[in-house]
Amino acid sequence: MAVSLHLGLSFMTRKTAKVYLMCLERHNVIHIKPFLCGLRRFGTDPNDSDKGSDAPVSTFPPFSRRTSLSRRRRPLSPLERISQLLPEDSLSQEVLELLDTRNNEDEQDSQSLGKERELETEDPQGSFAPNHVYVPGERPICFGETLLAEFSRRRRLEFRKMFQLKEGLKLHSNWGFITHEDMEGRPAGSIIRTSMGIPILIRRPSLDEFTLFMKRGPAIAYPKDASAMLTMMDVTEGDCVLESGSGSGAMSLFLSRAVGYKGSVLSVEIREDHHRGAVLNYQRWKSSWSLRRGEEWPDNVHFHHGDLISAGPLLAGRGFNSVALDMVNPHLALPAVVPHLHPGSVCAVYQANITQVIDLMEGLRCSTLPLVCERIVEVQYRDWLVGPSLKKDGTFTKRKPPRENDECEPSEDTEGDLNCQDLVPFGDVPYIARPHPEQTGHTAFLIKLRKILK
Repeated sequence: MAVSLHLGLSFMTRKTAKVYLMCLERHNVIHIKPFLCGLRRFGTDPNDSDKGSDAPVSTFPPFSRRTSLSRRRRPLSPLERISQLLPEDSLSQEVLELLDTRNNEDEQDSQSLGKERELETEDPQGSFAPNHVYVPGERPICFGETLLAEFSRRRRLEFRKMFQLKEGLKLHSNWGFITHEDMEGRPAGSIIRTSMGIPILIRRPSLDEFTLFMKRGPAIAYPKDASAMLTMMDVTEGDCVLESGSGSGAMSLFLSRAVGYKGSVLSVEIREDHHRGAVLNYQRWKSSWSLRRGEEWPDNVHFHHGDLISAGPLLAGRGFNSVALDMVNPHLALPAVVPHLHPGSVCAVYQANITQVIDLMEGLRCSTLPLVCERIVEVQYRDWLVGPSLKKDGTFTKRKPPRENDECEPSEDTEGDLNCQDLVPFGDVPYIARPHPEQTGHTAFLIKLRKILK
């Protein structure tokens, strides 16, 4: 009876087992006191095996989500489960020594965890060096800036959010919150712990990250496509560029940085809501840049609400080094744009699907425009995960040393003064590489048109 009860209770939690034993006592099946003394031997705490069966039943500590997240409890091995069902007199000396070794390791882990908790209690938000050296152009985080919060776990990005730092607000997430006052005055790239003790990285977004996370209505020109378009058009500082279709303002920002203070960008958008959103995103980046670097972003983009096909007065007397077209029917706007292009200039067209590319090529065939199609490309890239090899329990995998019977064979390219025994030693941890499970799909086709003189 006792052995069967012990076997049944080994698969229960401690709380469930207590309720089960109380029900048996009410029906006069067992006496609950001796079983309560041995019940704690079936807990998940490995330190319970060191205490005698006569020790009183300890109370449960208050539940702490921060503790559960910061420490992964080691599961019991089959040897420990079986040894807990048997008296200690029947165990061999080898088993006892193995259990003592594992218990000592658990005590060391608990001591190190206690030291970490003491450090967190002294400074729950983390500290940064007061003598932090700022590079030229870098300033501490201040109110009004646009920041990016990130949290990664097990090589995967769990949380990412772009927000504007304002006084009196909080950054909320599923892992707790952080007040904006705790971020103000810190260097960019600081790790701040939430109310639940989870470390969150706070940093400034780059321009490509800002365009990906900013508020937008229509689809944007993605950074990988925007960089290819800038390379196609060969945009340099001081150029004058025409953009047809402002969209959400992503391509306008990339063109603004490319032409610099000496150049200019004319962005034309036919829809009023898209025009308004592009202007707001452009002003938001400008204001955040001035707070971040202490200098003004070049005010070189001029947004215009109207139709490019009938924008003859707007383009009169102006010449452009290159043109970026992001519209549904670009072949309808090309007759109004081509006369203002210099010979040899490039017109880059951004099309979403292959049907639009075919329509554009058919429109160019039927027209008499002095344009030649040089390239039609689809920009692709692939993310990879490269990191140390880990076991299922989270520990590092150890690299196997080379076999002793492997002899170094000299090759033809090896010089005579090199000693084959002076080999590069193996590292302790091997690394693995594999494609990222989340891959970005198709975004657009890029068409490169060049104006020529017939």
